Amino acid sequence: MLRGDDVIVLLDLLGVDDRPTVRVIAARTGLPLATVHRALGRLAAARLVDDARRPVRANVAEFLAHALRYLLPAVPGGEVRGTPTAWAAAPLAAEIAADDPLPPVWPDPDGGVRGLAVAPLHPAVVRAARTNPELAARLALVDAIRIGDARVRGVATRLLLARTGLAG
Repeated sequence: MLRGDDVIVLLDLLGVDDRPTVRVIAARTGLPLATVHRALGRLAAARLVDDARRPVRANVAEFLAHALRYLLPAVPGGEVRGTPTAWAAAPLAAEIAADDPLPPVWPDPDGGVRGLAVAPLHPAVVRAARTNPELAARLALVDAIRIGDARVRGVATRLLLARTGLAG
């Protein structure tokens, strides 16, 4: 069974032309080395990456578009201070005019937005998002797929597949 940290590793591998080491992936995602190593094994078993750690494009596109929201659902929780995600964050914020008084946020005591808590895929997400803007955008789109309605999911899926080179 895939876990949230597996999706983070997968999102990191998308758009990378080389075969990054476990150490490089861990540095880019903020995940521990052992977590990345186990994630790569689960991704290979699920046929989402090949032996060279390259994403299997058709399988990944199908997984992100159709399975992700069932495998790793999220429900916004109570009001917290945090970092914007889903439709409250780039790039989806430019596409969708949200009228929510409280946007979805990852709980973060250093965050500057008050909103409804969305549990991130892994506790390292908030820290990784601060240092890796492209990964942050991909993670926000994944959250929109996890918690959005049909319209939001459709736009988020289109943007995520285009951003990761899987559209087409």
